[in-house]
Amino acid sequence: MAVVGAILAGFYLVAVAAAMVAFGQGILPIAIVGSIVLVAAQYKIGKWAALRSVGAEDLPEDQYSEIHQFVERVCREKDLKKPSLKIASMGVPNAFAVGRRGNGTVVVSQELIQLLNRDELEGVIAHELAHIDNRDVITMQLGQGIASIVAIVAQYIVLFTGENDLADFFLAVVVGNIVQFIVMLFVLAVSRYREYVADADAKDVLGRGEPLARALEKIQQGNQQAQQTTQRAQRAQRGRGRAYENRRRNSNVDQQVSALCISSSDSGFLQQIVSTHPPMEKRIRRLRS
Repeated sequence: MAVVGAILAGFYLVAVAAAMVAFGQGILPIAIVGSIVLVAAQYKIGKWAALRSVGAEDLPEDQYSEIHQFVERVCREKDLKKPSLKIASMGVPNAFAVGRRGNGTVVVSQELIQLLNRDELEGVIAHELAHIDNRDVITMQLGQGIASIVAIVAQYIVLFTGENDLADFFLAVVVGNIVQFIVMLFVLAVSRYREYVADADAKDVLGRGEPLARALEKIQQGNQQAQQTTQRAQRAQRGRGRAYENRRRNSNVDQQVSALCISSSDSGFLQQIVSTHPPMEKRIRRLRS
């Protein structure tokens, strides 16, 4: 984690230094202020978009009192301000956390609550609380912000050191995307590592890893069944216009917040390299070790 963090910081410093060489030292305060504004905007917009994309609503305390009581107990133990608890229909069993340590939000899907028993659900919620407690959302937003900043600097350097014609514009877009992709590989590595940490913290909260391991198994099975159902529905609905489009859009709700959710469907080697989550089998094995 320290090595990857140092590499990300190195990318940022190189980008700022390159901007100073290309545009002069007067660009330094603009670069610093711009970086802060960009990361803050990504954080605010990202949180709002994630909650809006799944239609998250407040989790009724009278109906789900056990969940609220469990969260309150964990927050007391961790000296953590209780996050907002919300529920959403995602089409798949899943959960995610957004926000910072003093102002976090945990979202669980209706499908998850229906699928898991009490200790399994508590394992998933403990995992999401660990993300808030460890400031993982802020860490990811910072990493994504660095990737964006490096890409923007690379694009402007290409534009202003060339002839600033149409060819330079397209070259700047290509260079920016390539540079951003390279930096994002390190950001995604951070994300995968933080999933292991959140699993370990949830295991400490529960005193054992078996409940969360069982929950991950059920979530994986639930996601696979949902994908199969969606594929069958798409084949049946293909060519039927709006009905098919609405079904397709609903099936992709979980993909819009996949970076935040507790599970990911990435399975191939290349998919794992660019995935926000480590393979489910490895997580389950670590929890049971």
